[in-house]
Amino acid sequence: MKKELLHYLSAVVNPERLSLFNRIIENRTNYITIVLEDIFQPQNASAVLRSCDCLGIQNIHVIENRNEFQVDTEVTMGSSKWLTINKHSNKKNSSFETIEHLKQKGYRIVATSPHSKDVELPNFDMEKGKIALVFGSELPGISEVILKEADEFLKIPMYGFTESYNISVSAAIILYHLTEKMRNSQTIDWQLSEDEKVDIMLQWIRNSVKKSKLIEKRFWEERGMIDQ
Repeated sequence: MKKELLHYLSAVVNPERLSLFNRIIENRTNYITIVLEDIFQPQNASAVLRSCDCLGIQNIHVIENRNEFQVDTEVTMGSSKWLTINKHSNKKNSSFETIEHLKQKGYRIVATSPHSKDVELPNFDMEKGKIALVFGSELPGISEVILKEADEFLKIPMYGFTESYNISVSAAIILYHLTEKMRNSQTIDWQLSEDEKVDIMLQWIRNSVKKSKLIEKRFWEERGMIDQ
């Protein structure tokens, strides 16, 4: 039924826009997902979202323990409307529950934090399975909960005096390197499933078509699924 709904809604989308959607969906991936834990500067959060959209990362997981996740629209340039942003706001066990949820979905939890067992970015193995990259809060960094639950640790080689990159710069560097590695692999099945494509296309159309709710309501009425 979702495919029928997609076909129905697609009829009201500008053909050029629909063609763009169909082209971009082929480069979207859930093989890599991003976890943002307690980011408090909207500019940083927004810059990460923009990089995710540019590099084809669809799903973002936002953990709100102490800080509410805010988006700076001037920085995102509209990119957030094309992403699937999953918020986790239990306030007590959000970090642990998010990590457990992702592990159940088959993700390797990769903490982007200096650690005795970390792997430098050029040496990171992308072919072992899909990954959830965790970026922590600007000052304290990744929480102890996630450091304890992480499967692997990743760092960017550095050659200067400064101890770390800004979070948005770090995310952009890591994502560019790993997505290139992923797309150039002959063995990684990184593209979306057909069901995932349908769900995301529906999301994009709903976000870009005025009165999409009314059009969708008409679809269900015509099929006797809701009362007129």
